[in-house]
Amino acid sequence: QVRLVESGGGLVQAGGSLRLSCTASTRTYGTFAWFRQAPGTDRDFVAAINWIGSQTYYEDSLEDRFTISRDHTKNTVYLQINSLNAEDTAVYYCAARRANVLGRGDYDYWGQGTQVTVSS
Repeated sequence: QVRLVESGGGLVQAGGSLRLSCTASTRTYGTFAWFRQAPGTDRDFVAAINWIGSQTYYEDSLEDRFTISRDHTKNTVYLQINSLNAEDTAVYYCAARRANVLGRGDYDYWGQGTQVTVSS
């Protein structure tokens, strides 16, 4: 069982930046991803990264402002978000799966989420 813990969320002004972190309890050799869920909506895919960190996959509309990366030495995956706007307000979730294949679904492990709130 892999436990994922997100951090880095908070209240930020529109136009600002945040870096979210997701630390795994054990080394995980598969794919990691970030999702987000705004109030009253479904949870949406944001980005994914493979084990080596050589391949990334983004929701098309977010690729210009979001960057996913990982640090194996820390068992941590990051999500850098720039030029934040009110539509980015959501709970951001980290997910992982054993399969080292980029994709939007079939993740085995989920974190509890971290709240990001963007003020205008």
